[in-house]
Amino acid sequence: MVIKLKLKRKIKTINKLIIIIISLCVMIFLTFNYINKKVSPVLMEYAKSYITKITNLIINKAISKQISEELVVNDLFIINKDDSGVIRTIDFNPTLVNKTLTIITNNIQLNLKYLEEGKINLIELPDNVEVKLDNNDKGIIYEIPTGVIFNNSLLTNLGPKIPVKLEIIGDIVSTINTKVTNYGINNALIEVNVLVSVEEMVLLPMTSKKIKVETSVPVAIKLIQGTVPNYYFNGLENSYPNISLNNS
Repeated sequence: MVIKLKLKRKIKTINKLIIIIISLCVMIFLTFNYINKKVSPVLMEYAKSYITKITNLIINKAISKQISEELVVNDLFIINKDDSGVIRTIDFNPTLVNKTLTIITNNIQLNLKYLEEGKINLIELPDNVEVKLDNNDKGIIYEIPTGVIFNNSLLTNLGPKIPVKLEIIGDIVSTINTKVTNYGINNALIEVNVLVSVEEMVLLPMTSKKIKVETSVPVAIKLIQGTVPNYYFNGLENSYPNISLNNS
């Protein structure tokens, strides 16, 4: 009888343990399911915003560096006038444009590659810009405190941190875009912008999302003296052909 009672107690204990284990598994599953449906979108938006900010800073730095160090604005344009001073054609210097776009694109690509690999100390960012980045060799560029899901400044830094990674998934495309307008009497105002487009993948432990970052950065504004007729263009109103480099 004693043996039977002990056996029954052991069976009851084992059954309780099984029930507890099953209950824990169900709770863990429900918790992760809740996080995936409710919390992940909030964390993803936070990560997207952060990565977009860093990408824009890198793009702006690459363009401003090239402009300040090498680009001579006056050499960018080829302007033809007739004897009376009327502008016949306004065009780009194709050699200079292609060289400038290639250098800018390569610079952006290199810095984004450093960002992707977590080599934060090698990234060129604008002066006087403070950005919180995690410097390690695991490719983690940022860690989001789970407390941000509460949208409360007091709880922002609470809870475990979610690692954020980045992957460049497409070509980095840079384009010259211009706008030419009449300015005052017998003057033409030319505005030049560099458009950059980057496709990236934001990676969180439980989800990922593809984003496209597009930035337009002013390069030059030039005032050209001379009457501007309605038929002067050599395609300057349109974008200059793209320069795209594959990151492979």
